[in-house]
Amino acid sequence: MNTETTTGEYILLFRGAHWDRGLSTDELQHAMDKMMAWFEGLNERGKIKSAQPLAGQGRVISGTDGRFVVDGPFMETKEAVGGYLVLQTDSFDEAVEIARANPALRYGVSVEVRPILAECPIFARHPELVRRAKEGATRAEPALAERAA
Repeated sequence: MNTETTTGEYILLFRGAHWDRGLSTDELQHAMDKMMAWFEGLNERGKIKSAQPLAGQGRVISGTDGRFVVDGPFMETKEAVGGYLVLQTDSFDEAVEIARANPALRYGVSVEVRPILAECPIFARHPELVRRAKEGATRAEPALAERAA
C-alpha cells in the first residue's frame, strides 16, 4: 500500500541531451517548432511550474560527511539528465500523457515522470525521530546565530 502523499506536482526528467545531432537544418527547425508549440501549449494551460536545462558536468558528493567529491555524473550521454520540467496536473496519468506528447521522443529523448511528494518518506516511517530532530534544530538556531555574529 502506497501511503505517500503527492503535491499535485510532477517532475519530468529529460534524457538524451544530444537528440539534435545528425538532423538537417530543416529537420531541426521542424523539431524545434513542434517542441516550442508543445511547451507553449502547456504554459498557456498553466501546467508548467518551472523548467530548466541542466549542465552536463557537476559533482557527486558521497561518503560520511561528504568526504568524497568527484566529477560527475558518470553515465552514458543518452542517460544523462539534460533538463527538467515541473508540472502542476490533476493526476499522475495526466503528467504521463503530457510526457508522451513530447515531440522530442521521436528523436531518441526519454522522459521520466515522477510525483513530487509532500514530505520525505523517511518522515512518515520515523515521525517521533523527526519531531525530536526538529526540536533539536530549533534549539540550535540561537547558538548558530550567536556564532555568526
